[in-house]
Amino acid sequence: MTTVVNDTGVGPLLRGWREQRRLSQLELALRADSSARHISFVETGRSRPSEEMVLRLAEHLEVPVRERNALLLAAGYAPRYAESALDAPRLETLRAGIEQLLRGYEPYPALVVDGSYTVVAANRGIGLLLDGLPGHLLTPPLNAMRITLHPEGLAPRIRNLPEWRGHLLHQMERQIGLARSESLRALYAEVTAYPSPPGTDDDEVGAPGPEEVYPYFALPLRIEHDGRVLSFVSSISTFNTPLDVTVAELAIETFLPADPATVAYLQSLPPFSD
Repeated sequence: MTTVVNDTGVGPLLRGWREQRRLSQLELALRADSSARHISFVETGRSRPSEEMVLRLAEHLEVPVRERNALLLAAGYAPRYAESALDAPRLETLRAGIEQLLRGYEPYPALVVDGSYTVVAANRGIGLLLDGLPGHLLTPPLNAMRITLHPEGLAPRIRNLPEWRGHLLHQMERQIGLARSESLRALYAEVTAYPSPPGTDDDEVGAPGPEEVYPYFALPLRIEHDGRVLSFVSSISTFNTPLDVTVAELAIETFLPADPATVAYLQSLPPFSD
């Protein structure tokens, strides 16, 4: 027995995700242990998928957790994943763990952002790099992309701005391809429209002098601080198999010193006071 689903049902949504992932119906069917015929029936509304099938297809299509709830609702099922406020009691252990991780990484910078790059936690190593920025960029909620690429933010201090800007924009483009987030698209449109910082030129900013050449093992963030140039490479971590929308969208970014001079400088700083 088949159930006809209207055009706003789960079928068109699943088809959109499949096409975005550039998979044929047969490829998706093989991955999900189904048949191309059944996938076709689901997408056209001739068959209503079970809750298990919706989740299985979403898993193989790498649909973000937030959008999996939308698929379930469109199919007539209750959302599977909660969306907790970060200060909710059920996330107390998570918050404590993040706090411990960030503090333990000092004096090296580390922060936590949500799916729109809003900073939800940061350590004092990040505060070191943000010293001297104008208040309008540091007024909560802070946004990591805005602070980094704004012409009054960190951008004038970044010695390899064209390369680092290109890296960040490419990162945002990948995320936009994975998640249909209007807030992320709006942020991308905003930061790509920023003018170059006053007194900088793309060709000049990205060209280190002979004394600055170092065999980096990954693209570094090379940033001026207190009369010297510090170099970092970044690493981004997410939570494994999250069951909460808020947790699924969190990312922990840590900045590892990329050369001996940066290590020596940060280790020479007096301990941060509580």
